[in-house]
Amino acid sequence: MRQHSFIIRWLPSRSLPLERLQKILSQAGIASRRASEQLMLDGRVSVNGATVRELGTKADAAHDDIRVDGRRVKVAEQHRYLLLNKPRGYVTTRSDPEKRPTVIDLLRGVRDEHATRSAASTSIPKGCCC
Repeated sequence: MRQHSFIIRWLPSRSLPLERLQKILSQAGIASRRASEQLMLDGRVSVNGATVRELGTKADAAHDDIRVDGRRVKVAEQHRYLLLNKPRGYVTTRSDPEKRPTVIDLLRGVRDEHATRSAASTSIPKGCCC
């Protein structure tokens, strides 16, 4: 029998597909989709230096330079959701002026399942709202 050999080459893919600009702005927390449309119509949004006034314009949030009023739009990374049964005595806040233990204290040192397999640790993002 004849054996076949294959060479598999992984081609880099875009991390995020092209999406409507108002959706990108909404997901970044800039404004609602409707308010983002108004920002575009007012000429306050630019993509790669070009002012965008046409609704339905698509962009790549990971690669395009998207700005509103000249300020760069930061796109949120993929969200991670955690389910936690909060023990008695812990407060649900990022920091407590009374120095009580917080749920964030419980999450210190927690590793992401995927990152654990690749021997990399995960930390709680700075903008985490718990």
